[in-house]
Amino acid sequence: MRTLFKLSVTVQPETEETTVELLQELFQTPACVEMDMESNTTQVSVFLKNRPSRAKLRSFFVVGPVPSPGLGALPSFSIRKLRPENWAESWKRHFKPIEIGSGLLIKPSWSRRKAKRNQAVIVLDPGLSFGTGQHPTTHFCLEQIVVFRAARKRQSFLDVGTGSGILAIAAAKLGYAPVEAFDFDPDAVRIARANAAQNNIGRKIRLFQKDITAQPAPAQKYDLICANLISDLLLAQRQTLVKQLKPDGRLIMAGILRLQFGDVQKAYENAGLRLFASRVENEWQSGAFEFHLGGRKFLKN
Repeated sequence: MRTLFKLSVTVQPETEETTVELLQELFQTPACVEMDMESNTTQVSVFLKNRPSRAKLRSFFVVGPVPSPGLGALPSFSIRKLRPENWAESWKRHFKPIEIGSGLLIKPSWSRRKAKRNQAVIVLDPGLSFGTGQHPTTHFCLEQIVVFRAARKRQSFLDVGTGSGILAIAAAKLGYAPVEAFDFDPDAVRIARANAAQNNIGRKIRLFQKDITAQPAPAQKYDLICANLISDLLLAQRQTLVKQLKPDGRLIMAGILRLQFGDVQKAYENAGLRLFASRVENEWQSGAFEFHLGGRKFLKN
């Protein structure tokens, strides 16, 4: 057993993802996000074998996320020496199996949790790409994927900004076909392919690298599209996403700060969609949209 050092950075919602990426790149170790419901604060942390040097910390704060006006000069951070423990095992306590309704179970590889009858199982360990089902935005998307699945019906699926590949893997496990997913980050695509292979559905998903801002929308249309992106991208790519949706299809959007959701909703309603399901968790808001005259409501909140 060895001593570890925990470096934690208190972040604002808009800098959470950037902070995770920077810490992981700087220290070459996975970062975790902790939300304190009582104080309504969020911390991004990494666990290190040695106390981080001043040079490392200086490089982080020089290139790190720039705070918004009024939020202070620099994000606050702390370094805590942790008592010796079997960290290889104890950190796993934070990653427990997640059930999405009765149709889907997501669990890490070390979990012995058994699936229920007719319950699809995804084995996914936390890593350097976002998406283990823990975050409220990912959880909302997974719920919609489960509820929208119609038995004995062919339904196509597109995952925009796939990250770890969890949404595409869930869709393939539940019987969507064809399933396509892309990300602009080649590392995310590589990790998503590895996760798909681990779950024995690599051949059921077409995973590829693509920048949604640089290429026109293909002619292919989908029954269900999930876009877990920042609001700026959702606004800029409104026409691209709407053009790829079938008349009776569903568009699920997440990764949106609650204060920015109204702008996204208005933009997509102006494009002919309507919001029929939404959920607010902490500072995040997610929404499910359909065309005004298409389909039935499949989730009521």
